[in-house]
This record gives sequence, structure tokens and C-alpha cells, in this order.
Amino acid sequence: DEIYCEWAPNEKVATEVAFGASLAGARSACCMKHVGLNVAADPLFTASYTGGNAGMVILVADDPGMHSSQNEQDSRHYAIAAKLPMLEPSDSKEAKEFVKAAFDMSERFDTPVMIRTCTRIAHAQCVVKMEDRKENDPVPYKKNPEKFLMSPAFASKRHPIIEKRMEALTEFAGASPLNRIEDGKDFKLGIITSGTCYEYVKEVFGDTVNVLKLGLVNPLPEKMIRDFAASVERLVVIEELDPFIEEHVKQLGIPVEGKSIFPICGE
Repeated sequence: DEIYCEWAPNEKVATEVAFGASLAGARSACCMKHVGLNVAADPLFTASYTGGNAGMVILVADDPGMHSSQNEQDSRHYAIAAKLPMLEPSDSKEAKEFVKAAFDMSERFDTPVMIRTCTRIAHAQCVVKMEDRKENDPVPYKKNPEKFLMSPAFASKRHPIIEKRMEALTEFAGASPLNRIEDGKDFKLGIITSGTCYEYVKEVFGDTVNVLKLGLVNPLPEKMIRDFAASVERLVVIEELDPFIEEHVKQLGIPVEGKSIFPICGE
């Protein structure tokens, strides 16, 4: 009873309602499919510049394999374009924990936080430990046009702030337990992966290879990636859809394989 919930006419309206709740000082979240994120992009990009007044989470479900969708787009590109942090859980337990982490990140860095899931995770099951709810008192709204009114004069001043925020988030990513290295028995092969693909990697390889498991996929932990790459002889990225992580690793000047092995289409 203490949670207000509604079905919005479309994803743009849903994002605006959640954004309004955040401005009013209440934690908010809105959930949609990947194609819905196209509709929600207009307010989402502006919300990135303004930040909020309380935690705001955008949960988007991609559909590799197009089980019930008209395209197979990769929502991680939106995180880069909108300059927003994105988390990617690999199972039900992480989905719950990452939402909690996302709200904390949202309030710590004054930004909406995106969570990317997918069809397989939505249909998966695992043991989830429940905990007592932690109540968060609403934060009083204070009128601040320079922060919340994105006319060109104010928006131009916000852009440098957003770039500094991404720098701080990159540093945070390197120390966050959301990203972790799992040492294997053989240091010849190292695999960088995230989301559902992490489960596939563990199913096939177990603990025989070194794994860099990314929970925070934007921004990526550059130093951690460099250190991990230096510890193995062969580096492979296993991810669904576009070579998002692979291209970033290549931009760091690190030799890596990915889509030369695994398909760009489908699961």
C-alpha cells in the first residue's frame, strides 16, 4: 500500500512520471522493453543532465533472439549516448541486489541509473534472500532553475558537470564489488563477460578459466580491464548482440577476440 504504481500510456510518459517523483523527493523506477526505451529517450537524455532529488532507476529488458520483439537492438548504446551508468545482473539474486545498488548510486552521483536485463534473466529462477525494507524519507523539493530547467543557457553549464560525473563513475567502477575477477586454474585464457553470458561461461568452463565478470557495464573499469588482460595469454569477450565491451577493450589498445568467434545476431 505504501508504493504507488501505475501503467503509463507509453514509455515516455512512464519516464516522465518517475522523473517527476524523483524531483519531488521520492525514489522511483520505471520498467520497459528495449524498444520502449526509444520512446522514453527524450526525457531520459534530459534527466541525465538534471539529475534528480531522490534515486531514479530505469530498468530495460533487451530481447536477444527476438522472442517477442520487432528488433534486436542493444540498449547499452543508450547508456553511452545519454551518459548514464548501467548495471547488468546475471540472475534473479543479482537483479534484486543491483536495484538496491542502483538507487544508492543514483543518489550518490545525482543521476538516473539504468539496469539492463534480458528475456533469459526474466524467465530464470534462483534462490533470493529477502530482507527488511529500508524506508527512505522524501527529500524536500527546492526550486533550482539552473539544475532543473534545461534551457540552453543552463544546459551548457550542466554538461561539464555530467562529464566529471562520468569520470567519477569510472573510478567507482574500478573499486566496486559489482565488477569482480574470478581466478581460474589456467591463466592462459581470460574471459570478460556480463549478464546471461556469465552464466553460459560458468556452465561451460566452471572455474578452469579466469573470468572478469562485469556488473557495471557503463562506464567500464579501465584499470581493472588492463590488469586482467595483462594476467592472461589470450583474452576473449563473450557478450550478446553488439561488440560493446569488445570495442571498448580495443580502444584501450588491448588485443582481444569476440565477434570473430561468436555471432552478432541472436542469443
